[in-house]
Amino acid sequence: MTTAVNDLLEAHPAPAAEVDRQALAACIEECMACAQACTACGDACLAEHEVETLRRCIRTNADCADLCETAGRVLSRQTGFDVGVAGVALRACAAACSVCAEECERHASMHTHCRLCGERCRSCEAACRRLLDSLADG
Repeated sequence: MTTAVNDLLEAHPAPAAEVDRQALAACIEECMACAQACTACGDACLAEHEVETLRRCIRTNADCADLCETAGRVLSRQTGFDVGVAGVALRACAAACSVCAEECERHASMHTHCRLCGERCRSCEAACRRLLDSLADG
């Protein structure tokens, strides 16, 4: 997906000058992949026999998926790019990923989908923090 994200960012006639393109593309990709992983994990949790014990996991999956998708969409818009708004989206996404990863890690030894989702959340959180750092430096 990085190639597609990079291609679209490169094709933009007025890209945001203050953004590290590599960090931006990586973050958009991580956000979208994390949203998918959280959606799939929440759905898998619903199919588990002990669904009652996974209620919080399902909720954090849904919240994280929504915030990751929103961050990815906000970051994809280059026209009139607002660093402040991007920062809010990135901080919200990173926070949701941290909470979701912690919850999924509680179930990781019993459910592979939770382990995989937790890993994806940690990766997305790191990508959001890298992009935030690059925005602060720029």
